[in-house]
Amino acid sequence: MPLVNCSTDNGIALFELNAPPANTYSYEMMQELDAAILGARMDNDVHVIVLTGAGDKFFCAGADIGMLNQAEPGFKYYFCLHANETLNRFEQTSKLVIAALNGHTVGGGLEVALAADLRIAKKQGGKIGLPEVNLGVLPGTGGTQRLARLLGRSRAMELMVTGKLVAFDKAHEIGLVNEVFDADGFRDQVMAYAAQFVPPAKASKAVGHIKRAVCSGLEVPFSEGLALERELQQQLFLSNDAKEGIAAHVDKRKPEFKGN
Repeated sequence: MPLVNCSTDNGIALFELNAPPANTYSYEMMQELDAAILGARMDNDVHVIVLTGAGDKFFCAGADIGMLNQAEPGFKYYFCLHANETLNRFEQTSKLVIAALNGHTVGGGLEVALAADLRIAKKQGGKIGLPEVNLGVLPGTGGTQRLARLLGRSRAMELMVTGKLVAFDKAHEIGLVNEVFDADGFRDQVMAYAAQFVPPAKASKAVGHIKRAVCSGLEVPFSEGLALERELQQQLFLSNDAKEGIAAHVDKRKPEFKGN
């Protein structure tokens, strides 16, 4: 049984974490997820990646605690390193990544979701947070860095040092998730949401360049971020979609983007 179910439809790659009951991740799951991300990144027919959990109770409850309890300290360090590299791929790919939080999203599960570009949660679908402090450890798969960048230092610190979990509606209020969709037909709603970023509706190359400008630009001085922005804009000016978008605007018609 695969630990990550993968399918592609209409330009959207769907990755489903599949380790019931809580979709906890292991070294093997991270290997499968790593391969799936690389495959989607190299597939010109994929424009958006949607990541979700199997079932309707958990998106992901983080790392398999039983595995970590039995592992040697050296393996734990290596495991965290490998998991970090896998999650970095979500940020480094030019494809937009959407985490569909279909259930509880805690610990390493939230760290996985934080590596996505956008987070969509199911209404009254569960709790979300980073309770690692209650185990005597910290959120070691990028949680301390990504949460602080998303929410700011004080809010992120509060959530991590208290270890408290919040409902998805509260997470939406504080900016931890972007949207909350009704539970009925949740996945269909997410896929419809993702479809707006796929050609012909959207110039996916521009979306990818926006992602690169934001993700890379935030990690360098402002002047270097502006230089990167100019470089990416020049590349887009040479694209067919930019020509189509500008022409459609002049002609007062809806553009038909092709993703190139």
